[in-house]
Amino acid sequence: MLMLFGLFLLFLLLGMPVAFSMICSAIFYCQFFGESINMVLTRTIAGPTSFTLMALAFFILAGGIMNNGGVTNQIFGFCKKLIGWVPGGLGHANVLASIIFAGMSGAAVADAGGLGQIEVKAMRDDGYDDEFAVAVTGASSIIGPIIPPSIPAVVFAVAGGVSVGRLLIGGVLPGLVLAFCMMVYIFFVSKKRHYPRHEFGGFKDLGISFLKSIPALLTPVIILGGILTGVCTPTEASTVAVFYALILSLITRNLSIRDLPKILEETILSTMSVLFIVGCANSLAYLVTIAHLPETILNFFGTFITNRYTCLILINVFLLIVGMLMESLSALTLLTPILLPIAMMYGIDPIHFGIVMILNLMIGMLTPPVGMVLFVLARMTPTPFERICKAMVPFLIMCIIALLIISFCPPVVTFLPNLLMG
Repeated sequence: MLMLFGLFLLFLLLGMPVAFSMICSAIFYCQFFGESINMVLTRTIAGPTSFTLMALAFFILAGGIMNNGGVTNQIFGFCKKLIGWVPGGLGHANVLASIIFAGMSGAAVADAGGLGQIEVKAMRDDGYDDEFAVAVTGASSIIGPIIPPSIPAVVFAVAGGVSVGRLLIGGVLPGLVLAFCMMVYIFFVSKKRHYPRHEFGGFKDLGISFLKSIPALLTPVIILGGILTGVCTPTEASTVAVFYALILSLITRNLSIRDLPKILEETILSTMSVLFIVGCANSLAYLVTIAHLPETILNFFGTFITNRYTCLILINVFLLIVGMLMESLSALTLLTPILLPIAMMYGIDPIHFGIVMILNLMIGMLTPPVGMVLFVLARMTPTPFERICKAMVPFLIMCIIALLIISFCPPVVTFLPNLLMG
């Protein structure tokens, strides 16, 4: 088993993409130890065939339509009027817009790439430092995969065999806790640096902006309402989100039929990338399982770890390191079957553990060397990569504080699922 992971790390160090590193290490391992290569390839093909994973494509498509349809402009404009008068107003509006957009896309990269350009430009024009504007935008983007609909949550639910609906609902309060921690830091930094704030335009102006934004704000309500009332499954809700986003964007005339082929192409490429990663991780997970690694780790924890808090601390540290080195969806597919049984052995609720695991890996998206959000920000702004990383450090600290609150206060995750879904 050490050889399998050694090969995987070797291929990563040689610069091979994560998915290819996984499948190549699995094939080499089979060659050395006489395992069936056909079975590995079969597992790779079978990995992405889950009905639930169909939701990924539709959530990605809905987010793409919203981005291209000008909905993100409406969201940010409303958030600016709602909270722009607070010290650090545009920073708070940035975070609040990410909370709302989280209910549409479910992906950190979509948030950073879609809302990000609007937010960074607005904050720069308002007198905020470049590094601070970029760091706020990047940090707030990881709220998207916590608050439903969440692409990582769907992947975790499939890999761990847990309820997708309960996991999605379980991310609402943790996402708000994460946002609150960021906004506390933004408030004090903005006071210290004397960043500008906008005058409150009055309730009439706010009301007009709210009325204009209602169609966009209804998107998460439709998605969650459909799931909670049992009208549709999460997969079906994702298709409803696509049709709603399409109708909304076409009615407002911010999107034309000629834009759809490009959006569909981007969606297909993104979905294929995600599903290929899931398939390759599934093949590696198969070899890990037949080598009895999960049982070995369970025995180790059962022997040396005496309580759930120590277990959570060790798993959090491990996942933070993994998140720095490995793409999040690969890690979820590979590690969920190993770590979830350990968590459940200590009485940790699987929904609670799922959100903790997802947040850990999302923090990794803000850290080099594999932090995807950092690369998106560096590509769309002139701010050097090194300065982005430095500016992100205080936000990483706030994210870890939120992670500790969520890890050691399970009701933050489980309260809403238990209340709304029984």
